[in-house]
Amino acid sequence: MANINRVVLVGNLTKDPELRHTPSGTAVCSLRIAVNSRRRDESGQWVDKPNYFDVSIFGNQAESSAQYLSKGRPVGIDGRLDWREWDAQDGSKRQAVQIIAESVQFLGGRGDAPEGGNQFVPAGAASESAADFPQTADDDIPF
Repeated sequence: MANINRVVLVGNLTKDPELRHTPSGTAVCSLRIAVNSRRRDESGQWVDKPNYFDVSIFGNQAESSAQYLSKGRPVGIDGRLDWREWDAQDGSKRQAVQIIAESVQFLGGRGDAPEGGNQFVPAGAASESAADFPQTADDDIPF
């Protein structure tokens, strides 16, 4: 039987990214994102329940994420789950599950704040109008 460990999330950053480097010089960026789940409460009303996830990004993506992402920005994460265990300073065993990102997609625009929503506007779209793109019939499409 094959083992599959795949996570795809789209959510908003709950704080600014934190960039650090390993002793060998590899960039590591830590993110925390919130993803809402919708469910009905006791009265039958839909409510959002936030879920929080820790994400680690390595290499060039880590540096780009630290440079361009900030609290409130929407982001898409494609990666895998990683479970780790360690001994705390008080001697107790601790454990956590985090997401190791393999791909990070910046969503929204640079100026998006939490109230900005998940709108994606391609670069230069604000200066383009419908007149810039001539209408064509379906017969003009070459496939």
